[in-house]
Amino acid sequence: MGSFFDELFNKVFKPSEKSPMKVKENFVISEIDQSDLDLWVVSEEAERFFALVYKNYHFKRTGINDHPQVHILDSPYANGFAVTFEDPFDLKSFSRLFLAFGQRILALGYEQVSLDRKFEEIHDQVKVTEKFYFKPPLQVPTEGELISQLYGNVALEKVSIDNKPSFIKLLATVYSDRLYQDAKPFDQLMDRIFEKRSDG
Repeated sequence: MGSFFDELFNKVFKPSEKSPMKVKENFVISEIDQSDLDLWVVSEEAERFFALVYKNYHFKRTGINDHPQVHILDSPYANGFAVTFEDPFDLKSFSRLFLAFGQRILALGYEQVSLDRKFEEIHDQVKVTEKFYFKPPLQVPTEGELISQLYGNVALEKVSIDNKPSFIKLLATVYSDRLYQDAKPFDQLMDRIFEKRSDG
């Protein structure tokens, strides 16, 4: 008898048709996190981690895998890399590295369009994606001249699964538009992001 009512109730209210969670919100870097980042980017640890990721990026291009693993993303209109969360990173240093990448992209003349956080439920796991989106500065085209797109639009993501960081991904997507100059080479973008800072 109970099962009849359960069945009827389910038909009317359909509780089983639960759609996966998807939430997106904008956020800002707190003053405390920004102050912490400002100190970290001039530290020996930051210098060591930047050098390590850059070295492993070049290793990967020659077919050598080292830790932390770096993956190369390569296509005609988009180029990038991803670095996985593993030793020697911890939660704090990985988060700082993500924010430091964003800071270095801004230093190249980019403008931050957005910074958001997306929560998704996938196969009983919660995936959280924190994402910066950068574009070249708006320019008024001069007659007869093409607009600089720098290295294209740049997306920077940090992905976590069930509160554990998974990877950081940077992707530069170029414009194929006659109004724009060709994008500068991606290798040059990598050199600029990872160049050793002497201003500390």
